[in-house]
Amino acid sequence: MPGERFERWVANFTGRHGPTGLTVADGALSGAAEDGSTFVARLPFGHAYGGRADAADVVAAALPPERWGVLLVRKGGFAIARLAQGRLEEHKIGQRHVQGRTKAGGQSQQRFARRRDNQARQAFEAAADHAARILGGTRTVVAGGDRAALSEVLADQRLRSVEIVGPWLAVPDPRRKELDAAVLDAQAILVEVTNA
Repeated sequence: MPGERFERWVANFTGRHGPTGLTVADGALSGAAEDGSTFVARLPFGHAYGGRADAADVVAAALPPERWGVLLVRKGGFAIARLAQGRLEEHKIGQRHVQGRTKAGGQSQQRFARRRDNQARQAFEAAADHAARILGGTRTVVAGGDRAALSEVLADQRLRSVEIVGPWLAVPDPRRKELDAAVLDAQAILVEVTNA
């Protein structure tokens, strides 16, 4: 959830479930309510929280790195962004046609599989070229899409200094709308709730 909503959310959780004790453990803020319901709140970008057991302090600690990026890759497209303190500095969204599977058999099936593999390889190379240009010098990157496709892109030597941090973002074919949502999701406080 967006950091600015977290304090209010904790207050509402307490209102619904009764007095809630807050503790800090394992790099996260935990809450245990009187009715047995619990929550665990983690900072974005894989950061560990070690401050006071206070919702306002968690919000203050949930700041993005000075420079960071987003890399979304699926077989037929990609979206890449470089940000400075939450402000979009540069981005690129690309689409490449990758033929889908066919029910044809025999030699046709093999020919289509080779074509599909070539198209996917070209799409991953294009994504790696843009990622190297846009994310060059950016270490902290939040990623999403298809894990196998992302691995292909990150195999490029120009991206060896990139460190992928959580959370993993599940996205459909990346377009501008998905990129904008991914930028917001990457900065969100991650809250897991267990209701009694």
